[in-house]
Amino acid sequence: MSVALRPLNTGELLDRTFSLYRSHFALFLGIVAIPHLFLLAFQLLGVAILPNRKDLASIGYTMLWLCGYILVSVLVAAVSQAATVIAVSNVYLDRPASVLDSFSQVKDKILGVVFLSILTFFAVVGASMLLFVPGILLTVRWSLSIQAKVLEDLSATDAWSRSSQLSEGNRWRIFVIWLLFVALSIAVAMLVQWPVTFASIMITRNMGPSAQIWAQIASAVSSFVSQCLVAPLSTIAFSLVYYDERVRKEAFDLQLMMTTLDSQQQLQPAPA
Repeated sequence: MSVALRPLNTGELLDRTFSLYRSHFALFLGIVAIPHLFLLAFQLLGVAILPNRKDLASIGYTMLWLCGYILVSVLVAAVSQAATVIAVSNVYLDRPASVLDSFSQVKDKILGVVFLSILTFFAVVGASMLLFVPGILLTVRWSLSIQAKVLEDLSATDAWSRSSQLSEGNRWRIFVIWLLFVALSIAVAMLVQWPVTFASIMITRNMGPSAQIWAQIASAVSSFVSQCLVAPLSTIAFSLVYYDERVRKEAFDLQLMMTTLDSQQQLQPAPA
């Protein structure tokens, strides 16, 4: 996909996001689905081994499993986000892109992305305790930090600074994009996950505890499907915002054009 790099308004950016997602659906679905299969397996393991009792030992096992689930969730999110950023970059800049290649390019950056994600989470939660608004401001301000970390190989604090620099002057647009994708996530959950959850509750109520395991399995699978469908979109959108801000503020389109011309001249044979 060869595209002309130029400043995009919000409508054009969203249109390009969905166009990229549709035209490379298998690529982005594979990148998100493979890590989330491990999360689904961990959920199903919990359904199989966790005791269905309310005694102190059972509560301890459940809390231990919950800590493991949070850890696996953070790791899965970091892997899928980082690989999606690489895939978007390769597709957007007309380079070869595949699921395995995207994972191989981020294998040395996963721990850094996990560390950045955890730091950002605690910083946003801490800021949200102050009337909630500071947390939203930090979320918008650091929306491009994952892209900066993956594509420029920056430290966590440098990624925050880079995101703050790139997002300055266009944070209202970033906030609107966040709202749109939060609304989209809720809508997909209502269509895919909520009906399954409601049906599971009704079946458990009518058939008794014997059906509870199957209800939990159905809920986990529907959550997996919902995540795989929606998760790539916001990462694609903010990866495009990252490049759009670089085009606006750093003339990245001209830099890329000059680099391409230099490469073509070096490949040309010398005159006889």
